[in-house]
Amino acid sequence: MGVRTPIAKDGDHVSALAALREHLFELQQPQIAHGRRAIILFEGPQGAGKKFALRQLAAAFDPCHYAVHCTTYDRREAAEGHWLARFWRQLPVAGNTAIFFRSWYRRVLEDRILGRVDEQSIARAFDEINEFEAQQRDYGTLIVKLYFDVGADEQKARLDERAEHPWARMRRGDEAVSVGEVAYGHALDELRANSDTRWSPWRMIDANDEKAASIAALSAIADAWAEAMPSEPPHVIDASGRAA
Repeated sequence: MGVRTPIAKDGDHVSALAALREHLFELQQPQIAHGRRAIILFEGPQGAGKKFALRQLAAAFDPCHYAVHCTTYDRREAAEGHWLARFWRQLPVAGNTAIFFRSWYRRVLEDRILGRVDEQSIARAFDEINEFEAQQRDYGTLIVKLYFDVGADEQKARLDERAEHPWARMRRGDEAVSVGEVAYGHALDELRANSDTRWSPWRMIDANDEKAASIAALSAIADAWAEAMPSEPPHVIDASGRAA
């Protein structure tokens, strides 16, 4: 499922993002009141503008009702049990949202491309991911999966710019995967073919313009919230136990 990037004139991005943040805050209120759970995934290669969009979302939501989980490669994972175990521990409670900056999909993307996972494990990983997401859906949890898709030239330009910044250089952790590599294209094609389900579809974000991509991402989240969350307040129970 694709998300068309809204067209904005120069200078309109600031006001468009501000309006979206206010809209998302309002949409979050029914979720909190009704105790609904939600999961948002920010996926895509380094240099795709995921963190800029995440900062916009973080500024929109009530901070008491969401948590951000940044998924990095962990060599201890295999020794600590099933590779999905840490994500089970990070699932949201009623009324809250879990935001994953990268997620369980890094196993079939970065870890696969960098040779950290053998090819025989990939098909099983997709089956386990789809079952995991179906279980969340059956439990009433909304899942919004965003994939930030950026071109090779734009990615290289952004990563080169980061390399010139001393603080950004010190923060660099995971090895960057080039979107121009054949292995990346193959992994992305398999990702979409094997995990774009009707209960948990991908929303592809054109990330070549960072600000426009953030507008598209927040718009996709707002659309999902508006469709999934109740439009009326819950019944208030008075002291006698009756609905007011």
